[in-house]
Parts: sequence; C-alpha cells; structure tokens
Amino acid sequence: MNQALLIIAVGNPSRGDDALGPLFLEHLTEWPEPFNDQDKIELLTDFQLQIEHTIDLENRKLVLFVDASVSCRSPFQFSRLQPAKNTGYTSHALSPAVVLQIYGQINPDPPPPAFQLAIRGERFELGDPLSTMAQTNLILALTFASQLLAIPAVKTWDQFVQEYENT
Repeated sequence: MNQALLIIAVGNPSRGDDALGPLFLEHLTEWPEPFNDQDKIELLTDFQLQIEHTIDLENRKLVLFVDASVSCRSPFQFSRLQPAKNTGYTSHALSPAVVLQIYGQINPDPPPPAFQLAIRGERFELGDPLSTMAQTNLILALTFASQLLAIPAVKTWDQFVQEYENT
C-alpha cells in the first residue's frame, strides 16, 4: 500500500546545486518522527522525472516535488501544481506539471493534489560542489518543510502558498 504523502526529489548529485533535491531528502531521513514516518511518508529520488513516475502518484493524498531551480525566487519557491501539457520536443525529462497531466490521461481519476518546492541554486556544472548560496537555501527550505510536514494537508499547504505569494 502506498503512503498518503509522497515526496519526490529530483536532481543529479554530480552537478553542483542540482543536488539540492536529493540532499533535501537525505536531510529529511535524519529528522525525528513524525517527519520521516515511513508509515505515512514515502521518499523517492531520481535524476529526472519520467513518464513512469505517474505510477508513483497512484493512491496518494498529497505529493511534494522538490528540485533545484536557477530561476525561482531565493531562497526557495513553494507553489501548487496544476497539470500542464509538455511543450518541449522530448520525453527525456518531464516537469512535475507534465507528470500530473500524463497521470490524468492514463487514469480515470484526477491526479492527487501536488505542490513544488523549488530551491534556488546557481552552479550546475558537472563536478561542481554545492555552492554556499545553495547550502544556505537548503537549510531554509528544510526549515520551511518542517512546517509543511507538521500538517500534511492540502488546505494547510494551500494556505502556505497564499502566504508565500503575498510576501
């Protein structure tokens, strides 16, 4: 049986700040319960999102995608996701919104409520270490995530989105 909350972290640990997603999950596993309660939360990490990740969304009540971003607000951006069609020319890597769209196309039910925590990074070259800015942003994102995971409910997370957008 799938846990109610799925946290999917995306990123390549060999590419500098692209490691922010996997590092986020790594730190999360070190937290005391209930934040890392394996009966309620499933953690998944991958280099990039693929069509196969739609299967991971089945029977979930809530999904959080975590990834590094060069274009989001600093230190991080928290938003509610809506399904969106892929406008690119490749199926090699998908955005979370496209994964939600595909889920809706292949399932009779709509995708679960999903949110994205994009953590600001600046260095993404192969072999780069994690930048100082990314380290700071990761700590701030984890602090914010502790508030999210204290009450893993759609209504509460929507309130966090509203508060974030009004700052």
